[in-house]
Amino acid sequence: MAYNLAPLQNLIDQFEKMQGIGHKTAQRMAFYVLGLSKEEAEAFANAITEAHEKIKQCRICCDLADDELCPICKSDGRDRSVICVVEDPRDVAAIERTHEYKGTYHVLHGAISPMDNIGPDQIRIKELLARLGDGTVEEVIMATNPTVEGEATAMYISKLLKPMGITVSRLAYGVPVGADLEYADEVTLSRAIEGRSLI
Repeated sequence: MAYNLAPLQNLIDQFEKMQGIGHKTAQRMAFYVLGLSKEEAEAFANAITEAHEKIKQCRICCDLADDELCPICKSDGRDRSVICVVEDPRDVAAIERTHEYKGTYHVLHGAISPMDNIGPDQIRIKELLARLGDGTVEEVIMATNPTVEGEATAMYISKLLKPMGITVSRLAYGVPVGADLEYADEVTLSRAIEGRSLI
């Protein structure tokens, strides 16, 4: 349903442009914003503007940062011999929540997708290769998404790294905890079998 009020419709349209936000959610968000006081609305708008102006990419790993380096690249406690390659900054946050990984990251900001006109030059592969020249890195963990694009990106990068003598590994994907095998698709089950471990 379109509204006769142009500013309201424009606000809904802007929210609807966000990934994963449908029309009804965009409407709810727009009405939430309209319900804010003038001060709250200004604070909300200022937060968006400040984030847009101050957040940039780390010059080493391309993750989000508010300085030249992100907190992980600044840290002396990280294992610099291992780089985990992910598609998106949100993937870094997801892996960090496990508190298991102690290496560094490299954020590609996308995946190779010829259908969307995204080739290797449109994502941060050159920046990754530049990090590998000094001999510090011994292993690159490919943690791209288990999609056609993610798999293609992982294969492309692994072929580039093979002549450099760097170990390239892939995250094991499989059946989630609590899931029933009968509902898992063939690709998930195949990955689970490939990534099995001893107990």
